[in-house]
Amino acid sequence: MSSSSFPGDVSRRRFVQGLAAGGALAAFGWPRLGNAAAPVLTGTDFDLTIGELPVNFTGRTRIGVAVNGSVPAPTLRWREGTTVELRVRNALPPNSIHGRQTSIHWHGILLPANMDGVPGMSFDGIGPNETYRYRFDLRQSGTYWYHSHSGFQEQAGLYGALIVDAAEPEPFDYQRDHVVLLSDWTDLAPADLYARLKKMPGHDNYSKRTVGDFLRDARRDGLGATLQDRKLWGEMRMTPTDLSDVNAHTYTYLINGTTSLGNWTGLFAHGDKVRLRVVNGSAMTHFDMRIPGLTMTVVAVDGQNVHPISIEEFRIAPAETFDVIVTPGGQDAFTIFAQDIGRTGYVSGTLAVREGLRAPVPPVDPRPILSMADMGHGGMGHGGMGHAGMNHGSMDHSGHDMSSMKGMEGGCGANMSGSMSGGMQSHPVSEAGNPLVDMQTMTPTPKLDDPGIGLRGNGRKTLSYSMLRSLFDDPDGRDPGRDVELHLTGHMERFAWSFDGEPFASAEPLRLNYGERMRIVLVNDTMMTHPIHLHGLWSDLEDANGAFMVRKHTVDMPPGTKRSYRVRADALGRWAYHCHLLYHMEAGMMREVRVEA
Repeated sequence: MSSSSFPGDVSRRRFVQGLAAGGALAAFGWPRLGNAAAPVLTGTDFDLTIGELPVNFTGRTRIGVAVNGSVPAPTLRWREGTTVELRVRNALPPNSIHGRQTSIHWHGILLPANMDGVPGMSFDGIGPNETYRYRFDLRQSGTYWYHSHSGFQEQAGLYGALIVDAAEPEPFDYQRDHVVLLSDWTDLAPADLYARLKKMPGHDNYSKRTVGDFLRDARRDGLGATLQDRKLWGEMRMTPTDLSDVNAHTYTYLINGTTSLGNWTGLFAHGDKVRLRVVNGSAMTHFDMRIPGLTMTVVAVDGQNVHPISIEEFRIAPAETFDVIVTPGGQDAFTIFAQDIGRTGYVSGTLAVREGLRAPVPPVDPRPILSMADMGHGGMGHGGMGHAGMNHGSMDHSGHDMSSMKGMEGGCGANMSGSMSGGMQSHPVSEAGNPLVDMQTMTPTPKLDDPGIGLRGNGRKTLSYSMLRSLFDDPDGRDPGRDVELHLTGHMERFAWSFDGEPFASAEPLRLNYGERMRIVLVNDTMMTHPIHLHGLWSDLEDANGAFMVRKHTVDMPPGTKRSYRVRADALGRWAYHCHLLYHMEAGMMREVRVEA
């Protein structure tokens, strides 16, 4: 194997451990997991040690953050109805570039606030040479994951898959069970990458439009329309090819901690139904995944079972999980192909009847171009929220007076603004004249039936949120007692991100009353796609008519969208609420949610 296939002897050992773990699981009567790149730990009692580990994904050795000597962290396999105890020890060296404190957050798992693993909010963090005891009951099943909530350790390798096997028979059958853990790796120290984003946020956008693109667009759309389009984008000081802050120009994409050259392989026998537990454990990357030649049947999302829906491709945001069933046949190998949203790179693996096989890898799709409609402007201009120095709140390019479009201030750090007559979106007062806000959306819509930019009309049946329906009715049943509207805001040139233009450091907590049923309405005022995660509580996504649709723990918010979900405040304590793009969270797109009696 090439040097980039596995990061040195450690990874070769980890590969063998994965094979052994798969065999051990089979002995317990669970479907065989195959050659996971990380060991699989099962049971109810665990000792996890967090430390540094030399890794090599690119031909250069770097220092990652490992759990029990593994990057990614071991896959943990639990069972619904049991109580798990995990003793997590901080063995990071005093001079670690990844910080001295550490933590683990059990993403999507319902548990007491002091077990949630967010330093400074739910506990103090795990200090040098300290051991923290996590202990909680498992009241759910499904595919989840876990990761550090300290600094940028998640980017450096502290993430792993988490499987909670159901206490009762599941509503679908399968013979094989594979984790497909997608992630992004950088040889840069994550803190250095963040510093570069603050100084040069457009560093990775190599695909700015050229004179040739202008001539092509002018022939297709007319000179006037093309000039107007360039004028709008120029005044925003933004580019319609800027779909992700960090992409394959910086990142190496991984499946189960293995590069495409390493060819992670999940085994099957002809006629098997294979369950793929797809986890996006990346720091900053939306992946579009497909398996050419196979139909995938989605059976669970974010750990919760849904009515089966057959598709050929799906977009998975950071922190989301999708369980799909495939039935390989007719050939001995199929390619698992996951390309990034900006079409700058991909990672591939293989489903095969034996090790060493490959199938053709498709080319990366053409790069998509954002339109004004994608941005939620409906042909009405960008709202006059251009660059620093522009009179914020004054006008947009259609001459609409923005000064009358400020929303009402709501209580508890939120705002309760609604839409204005004529479909115009109102905005919180805190956005007006705000140097941390460079744009406002004017005509946002849910876009639940939109698979997303780069996926429309590509000839493949692609999943959209509107296709997802939980196997259960609204678990609460009550109508929400109140609405809270929050806007996702940012400034691209300053790499500043926030809710309602107020970064985490200066924002008041959002306060919920214990037991209440309420609705959160999110409006994306930026040109980026943000996966929003509420800790401790489920997010029950609604359809465009306000009816319960699907239960999730992470709700993706493309540009120009306005989406709502119901929340039952059934867990007391302080909870994190943030964008799951790691560097956006660090840059301010985070709030504290307090559930109080």
